Amino acid sequence: MHWLNNALPAPSPRRWACALGLAFTLLGCGGVDSGGTGSPTYASGPITGFGSVIVNGVHFDDGAAAVTDDDGTTRSRDDLRLGMTTVVRGSALSTDASGTSISQASTIAFRSDLLGQVDGIDTTGNTFVVLGQTVDITATTVFDDASLSGGLSALAVADVVEVYALFDAATGHYVATRVERKGAALVYRLRGVVSQLDTLAKVFYIGGEKISYAGLAGPVPAALANGSFLRVRVQTTKVAGAWLVAALTDGGQRPDDLDSVRLEGLISAFDSPTQFSVNGVAVNAVGVSPPAGLALGVRVEVEGTARGGVLIASKLTVKAPDDPTYQVFELRGSIASTNPAGLAFVLRGVTVRYRVGGVIPTDFRNGTAAQLAPGTNVEARGLLSADGTQLVATRITFK
Repeated sequence: MHWLNNALPAPSPRRWACALGLAFTLLGCGGVDSGGTGSPTYASGPITGFGSVIVNGVHFDDGAAAVTDDDGTTRSRDDLRLGMTTVVRGSALSTDASGTSISQASTIAFRSDLLGQVDGIDTTGNTFVVLGQTVDITATTVFDDASLSGGLSALAVADVVEVYALFDAATGHYVATRVERKGAALVYRLRGVVSQLDTLAKVFYIGGEKISYAGLAGPVPAALANGSFLRVRVQTTKVAGAWLVAALTDGGQRPDDLDSVRLEGLISAFDSPTQFSVNGVAVNAVGVSPPAGLALGVRVEVEGTARGGVLIASKLTVKAPDDPTYQVFELRGSIASTNPAGLAFVLRGVTVRYRVGGVIPTDFRNGTAAQLAPGTNVEARGLLSADGTQLVATRITFK
């Protein structure tokens, strides 16, 4: 694990102060109704914590879960990382003594949106370009510390990266939740919205990129239509200005009927405050009082039940990007290693930094910084460092 020096790039004082003032009752969401319906649980969104796998405020016990990647390949739960966009299916929700929503995960699928070469970088605007698609970096974008120490500034043109993201239909950009540098890739991958489909020429566009499926061996998915989400594997070199398709699959992530759903993403289609789609999933919010600010591209969390392919909302929350409530990450487990001189330790593969003294010290509970040691069981909550590679703890609780 790479240790930064003591001059840690940290969240702003405002974010620190707000974060310390939060109750932290549920991580990363406006709360989950208790009681539940007894129906299986479906959650879709980025991973915001470990101890159990935390997605949309639900703590999923992953001990018996089958974990798969983009290709459907079986993976270990140790391959899961903060910021990975996932679909988790589990048992009916229940609530523990602390009021936390919990579920027993049966399957966890993590899938990135982009895998390809970096075409351009704008460190001033906090963006970079992969496969012709603009990727936005925010306060909740996790950068892999092992391959991108320093965050966006560590990227270089021609690097091959994998990007987990939420697609913003309002801008056509991808809002990154996690970025990793990769080695050479045999194929590139892209998940996006189809436009300018020409079934005769067998071409379509994702963003401004032309994609040809004329040489595709095998059937074309029924999901291939203008406005639909599609997952595309392409050869690593363009031919005549077009990416050549190696494989096409449906890019939608849809819950089953009667699932109890927790869905986080950006509004991808908007008819009205009560009829819209999130990440390609249709939402009917007639039964709730829609919050102000709903529009194309707005980040929301929706809770409800799936019926006939539509999520019938029972709760709807707008997640403002500058609200520290929605920027908190959580790690729980045994400390792997410590660096007392650097005021840091490694937990669940993540470097956690803390502050002793100063204007805004880390809140230690049931122990002190002197008691941090390998094997000690703790829970750390906080915000990402400025470069997105580490967790800056606002609170550490000894368990």
